[in-house]
Amino acid sequence: MIKIDELFPKYSEEGKILIEDAYRIAETALESHERGNGRPFIEHPLGVAKIVADEVGLPAECVAAVFLHEAMRFHPETDIRSQRNFGNDVYTIVDGLNKISSIKPKDTRLEAENYKKLIVSYSRDPRVTVLKLADRLEVMRNLDIFPKLSRERKILETLMLYIPLAHQLGLYNMKSEMEDIYFRYAEPEQYRSITNKLKSTEKDRQMLMTQFIEPLKQKLSDSGITYKLKIRTKTAYSIWKKMQKQKVPFEGVFDVFAIRFIIDCDEDRETEHALCWKVFSYVTEEYESDTKRLRDWISNPKPNGYESLHITVRNSDNVYLEVQIRTKRMDDIAENGLASHWSYKGIKREATLDKWLSSVRFALEHPRGSAEDPGNGYYEDELPEPPSREIFVFTPTGELRKLDAGATVLDFAFDIHSNLGIRCTGGKVNGKAVPIKEKLKTGDIVEIMSSKNQKPSSDWLNIVVTSKARTKIKQKLSEAEFRKAADGKELLGRRLKNWKLELDDETMATLMKKWQYKTVNAFYAAIGDGTVDVADIKNYIETKGVKAEEDSSAEEQQDRKVRTVSEIRNSDDILVIDAKNVRNLDYKMAKCCNPVFGDDVFGFVSIKDGIKIHRISCPNAARLLEMYPYRIQKVKWSDAPSTSSFQVALKVTAAREPSVINEIIETINSFRASIRNFNVSENDRHGTFDIVLKISVPSNLELDKVISQIRLKRNVIKVSRS
Repeated sequence: MIKIDELFPKYSEEGKILIEDAYRIAETALESHERGNGRPFIEHPLGVAKIVADEVGLPAECVAAVFLHEAMRFHPETDIRSQRNFGNDVYTIVDGLNKISSIKPKDTRLEAENYKKLIVSYSRDPRVTVLKLADRLEVMRNLDIFPKLSRERKILETLMLYIPLAHQLGLYNMKSEMEDIYFRYAEPEQYRSITNKLKSTEKDRQMLMTQFIEPLKQKLSDSGITYKLKIRTKTAYSIWKKMQKQKVPFEGVFDVFAIRFIIDCDEDRETEHALCWKVFSYVTEEYESDTKRLRDWISNPKPNGYESLHITVRNSDNVYLEVQIRTKRMDDIAENGLASHWSYKGIKREATLDKWLSSVRFALEHPRGSAEDPGNGYYEDELPEPPSREIFVFTPTGELRKLDAGATVLDFAFDIHSNLGIRCTGGKVNGKAVPIKEKLKTGDIVEIMSSKNQKPSSDWLNIVVTSKARTKIKQKLSEAEFRKAADGKELLGRRLKNWKLELDDETMATLMKKWQYKTVNAFYAAIGDGTVDVADIKNYIETKGVKAEEDSSAEEQQDRKVRTVSEIRNSDDILVIDAKNVRNLDYKMAKCCNPVFGDDVFGFVSIKDGIKIHRISCPNAARLLEMYPYRIQKVKWSDAPSTSSFQVALKVTAAREPSVINEIIETINSFRASIRNFNVSENDRHGTFDIVLKISVPSNLELDKVISQIRLKRNVIKVSRS
């Protein structure tokens, strides 16, 4: 039995009674419903209600509407009006939420702009949109309870619809959290690396803020300005986007954090503006400012209500700092959005909210850079994009399909069904007819066209990028090749018998090498279709070409052995890193992450083994940084790694093609790397090879080359460092 008083303490007694009545209706309606983890479904509206009340600050009517909407979503026949008079505001909000929940992705085909327009058009009360975003935030916080396909669909919907909408409404807290959750699932290793670096540099940021405010304290005190100072750190996702855009490492992002002044004063516009500009003058008198980066959203607030002064300054250590200046009221709107102020903090709807909602509608109806509003955009921040290595497309019925980036209509056909791929002649993308080689992008709706007379050709292998499509095409081509090979084998055997010549395995291998065929079947098929003339084979055997080829092959093999032995002998040197202040202590490379020269690393002082060196993206890094900060030691690599080597474990998933193993080995041997261990297992469920190998490399630069080249191999599906 939940206690409304404890869950929603800030509301009046009347508000608590309203919420409790709505909760009881939802509790009865949802009694038999469960979430994906087996817990009662009522936990979902409870979670949404807590976000609405505690994090956004909407009134009790909105909290009640959350419960009533969920009751009606599962049981539309529920008559909420007959149970008590909740008021017109509540009924309007519930009606808007019910209409939005009736929109299904397969109806709208997830066309982001149209879907956002629908959401806003159903929001006669602007808070409906905010409640929908709170609902999505609760879902994102609990993504793990959903099955994989559903989870991927929700991540995509959030990326395309809800994050941009939260941005336009000024709900920056919601936007940032949804971005980071998306980032954690889409790019887990990058997310872990950046969040761990943020933890490890937290003390440095605190020290910078302390040094920054020291020379300003007296001036602010003499002026009677009451303020609070806090650090606003960029989200992991925002930092990652800057790293991608500017092509810099984490350390190259200079605005990782901002120092924010929050001034406590009366909510009078003239007073607020005067105090903000006074603080601005004190800051720019003390520190050199970059006027090109001044952003004045006090004189001209953003359409979503955002007000603040932004300036970038440089301190005596030549470090650039972003400074934000705003009042307590401005900060509340910036954090929680403008909708929380309507009918709750005395701001009239006609004066503010309608203007705000109209600006949102206009932005949705006139895309960025359109003729009607060429300057319209999403302000200074870049909106999220799908992961670079995958795309999401839909069938005509709205079914979500995930494909590799660069996938074509032909890839999509094979992803639906192998037989459909074999017969594919083209397709329709968003209603427009296209050829099989047409590349797809996220959000496309794809319909496949086929013919019974269609047959695959070897050119198709240059069109597809997915392993499934490549495997099935090769399989079909192999079937045709087998038929030709049978004819070719019979022809060659008959002619050799007539010529009284024999064909042993060594001779066959030499012939295949001369005509450059990798498999016996391919060689026989070439004979079967006339590409290789049997008379040429006879001449080659009779002129003793076989012996010459064998001698050449033996020399090459001997030469290869000499090179391999030399490489192994030279790869056993040991690298000594230069660790600050720990020159007299032993250190070891942590086996959990196997650091390589050039990796971002830190030292952890262990009890028995001296200092252990971990990668900053190590799975254990977050726990060590958080629980044992006093045992963390900064370390750096020596400038010259000499001929040292490090062992690294790689995991490779590849199509079940015999040639792929040789391709991987040859790729590794072409760099300054040597193989120390190589294990292959067959994954019957996915039709792939799961390869685990250990290699020795001199640095992370050489490792990156190896990984990138392995990833480029056609049959390789995925490569990761473990």
